[in-house]
Amino acid sequence: MHWRTKGLVQKVLGLHPAGAGLHYRLQCRFGGLTDFSRELATKIEDWTIMVGHLRAAGMPLAGTRMVEIGTGWYPTFPLACHLAGAARVTTFDLTRHLRPELLRRCVHELGGFIDTIATAAGVDGEEVRARHVDLRAAIDAGAGLEEATGGVVRYCAPADATRSGLADGEVDVVFSNSVLEHVPPDVIRAMYRESRRILGARGLMFHSVNCGDHYAYVDRRISQLNYLQYSDRAWRFWNNAFLYQNRMRAHEFVDLALECGFRITLDTSTTRPQRLRELAEVRVHPRFAHVPAEQLCITSIDLIAEPAA
Repeated sequence: MHWRTKGLVQKVLGLHPAGAGLHYRLQCRFGGLTDFSRELATKIEDWTIMVGHLRAAGMPLAGTRMVEIGTGWYPTFPLACHLAGAARVTTFDLTRHLRPELLRRCVHELGGFIDTIATAAGVDGEEVRARHVDLRAAIDAGAGLEEATGGVVRYCAPADATRSGLADGEVDVVFSNSVLEHVPPDVIRAMYRESRRILGARGLMFHSVNCGDHYAYVDRRISQLNYLQYSDRAWRFWNNAFLYQNRMRAHEFVDLALECGFRITLDTSTTRPQRLRELAEVRVHPRFAHVPAEQLCITSIDLIAEPAA
């Protein structure tokens, strides 16, 4: 599919009263929900990377109080954290995407990742397995997410993560995965400030950001730097309710965190030769002229930040 075709379809759906339901059906037929098992496996791989970074920073999952920004279609990260022994996971989403059929399938398929979860989190596999048995039984009996997890996972949607309602310093970890690239910069700033407020003195903020052009996943003719050729005005036409992309570069997520009172302890952003070559083939708009090529071409970053003293 040509990326412009997808963009126009999503634009129309975003304006239609029944657009959300139609978008879900298209996702099941042609999009990210087409191969559920593969998508879930990818999410678990991303989760293990996050857990590895957190553990290396001295933050175990067992007993941890967590906040997720951007639940998505099904709560893979919160459920994996629950199985690993997290004390609480509050997950926020601007739109209520969660559906019982997706939740049930997610829970069932997580049974194939018990050892992966246990190993990544450094916890006993039998404890993880026992939690999964209880979780699956509760979901199959018709329980909702919060009830099925014994109150550990709380789903808040539609909800504003910049006004969490949580108390000062009551959270150990705030995290997101492939979310911040879809959030307006001023909202990211507000999210960072709210995270700074609710994190304890030894808390951590982790974000994994995929800051490349997401249309490249459906149109192999373009690179993940394709969208850098457009002015802000032109790009507003292609942005839509279902695939908003802020086009922020990796270093800008770091700079905003510093501005909001954090100290950076992990920054995985790397200049890759392939991306530099792809950038050379793009007629970059003057809007990005102030960014050095070595920064402009970076399309992913994992970052950990802690409240500055």
